[in-house]
Amino acid sequence: MSAPVKIIIVYHSGYGHTVKIAEAVARGAAAINGASVELVTAEQAPGRWALLDGADAIIMGAPTYMGSLSAPFKAFMDATSHLQYAEKRWEGKIAAGFTNGASRGGDKQNSLVQLMTFAAQHQMHWVNLGMNYGNNRSYTNEDILNRDSYTLGMAGQADMDQSGDVAPPPSDLRTAEFLGRRVAEVAQELSAGRATLGRPANRGVSGGADNQDPEGRGVMASKRNQGTAGLVKA
Repeated sequence: MSAPVKIIIVYHSGYGHTVKIAEAVARGAAAINGASVELVTAEQAPGRWALLDGADAIIMGAPTYMGSLSAPFKAFMDATSHLQYAEKRWEGKIAAGFTNGASRGGDKQNSLVQLMTFAAQHQMHWVNLGMNYGNNRSYTNEDILNRDSYTLGMAGQADMDQSGDVAPPPSDLRTAEFLGRRVAEVAQELSAGRATLGRPANRGVSGGADNQDPEGRGVMASKRNQGTAGLVKA
């Protein structure tokens, strides 16, 4: 038995490396029976809000440039503030992330933290990589999964003098596939759980913090005198 879920992968790729990871994530998610998967570039995303709003899970990824997510992907993140964040359209959705860089470390952890913080602002449920550290034994090698040992999300490494045809290496792509499968499975578990409990996914409380204080205890008297009806959005 499987639950149908829709997985959207939003990504930016500057030199053809990160798209390889995005495609691997998509393969992994699509391998789960009942999961439908679609890839959307960060540049396309603002024209496809309805698709993202209807997703059960959004997996996000971009290269790490100068210790942070790439500018085109950051532009996508900023664009979500107008409707998706303001109206909490993504509240309760599954989120996960990946990045890629030319260096082993390269401050890629900063990018994963950035993605996780972004998901938290949207009140999404973050799914980590779910893997142990990789190549840290005398008998392990570069072909092991999670070779660069990240846990918040998937982090790949592609030599800057190699094209996307050969980098990142197969071990990184297999790690990305693992992330895709994991997210699809968690999305199904959440969907099935909601169906069993009779708790459909709802948008979060839009507007300011005062809208989530129905008793008005944290609201100034002048505001309370206007009445609290409608403060909490169903």
